[in-house]
Amino acid sequence: MRVDLHVHTQESDGSLSVEEVVNLAHARNVRILAITDHESTQGIVEAESLAKPLNIKIIPGVELLTSFQGQEVHLLGYFKDVNNPVLQARLRELREQRTALAFEMVECLKNGGLSLDWQDVKREVGAQGAVSKGHIMRAIYHQNSGYSQKSWRDIAAYFRPGGVAYLPYLKHTFQDAVDLIFACGGLPVVAHPGLQYDPKMVFDLLAYRPIGLEVYYGYWERQTTLISYYSEIADKFAILATGGSDFHGPFGPIQLGQMDVPLEGVRKLQKYIDT
Repeated sequence: MRVDLHVHTQESDGSLSVEEVVNLAHARNVRILAITDHESTQGIVEAESLAKPLNIKIIPGVELLTSFQGQEVHLLGYFKDVNNPVLQARLRELREQRTALAFEMVECLKNGGLSLDWQDVKREVGAQGAVSKGHIMRAIYHQNSGYSQKSWRDIAAYFRPGGVAYLPYLKHTFQDAVDLIFACGGLPVVAHPGLQYDPKMVFDLLAYRPIGLEVYYGYWERQTTLISYYSEIADKFAILATGGSDFHGPFGPIQLGQMDVPLEGVRKLQKYIDT
């Protein structure tokens, strides 16, 4: 039995529909699956309906882009039930803000000499969720020769600190996001700490309130070393450790269900959100 607690669909910036993701999870023997679209839970109900006859347990989730000490921090939230009016109202606000920021990023790219129109990006959006830099990256890809790890890294550099389209999202603080998830009955988990601009920031993030840490993650260049390192940090400073593929589509280097996620943290997570 495999577990994947970090998966995206077309409801945010994934390239596959909810149905395609659930069917792929079944084909890869994933039996516990968390749908964690950016600022959206719109795919959860469909995923639960499709997963039930396939004997797949769906953990409702969301991924929020937040700011901490002037840096972007991604935060995962896991819930028993996402149909909370406070949560849904805030997610609508956040999707509008993320889309406005994406438009500014496109303008920065155009001013930097890249041939790209907003409509090119909109064509990459498969649902009514926020438009994000993930959609912009795919639009740029489709104007080039196709998908490759090298071109992916090159395009991603546009959005990193110092890049022409680096516009950090600072309107939703990490603290507010953590408090929101707790207030709505969920459990916050710091996502992929090894991707932080300042690796030492993880200690300050975990010190705010008792939360989880995503440890078993595949996009890190020194995967084995960093998983071991963050596992030790989670043991000392987090209430549990999770993991997942951060799957956005078959073009990525890490596929759905590919990461080995220990069941201990999964059981702790399920116990927490079920109580």
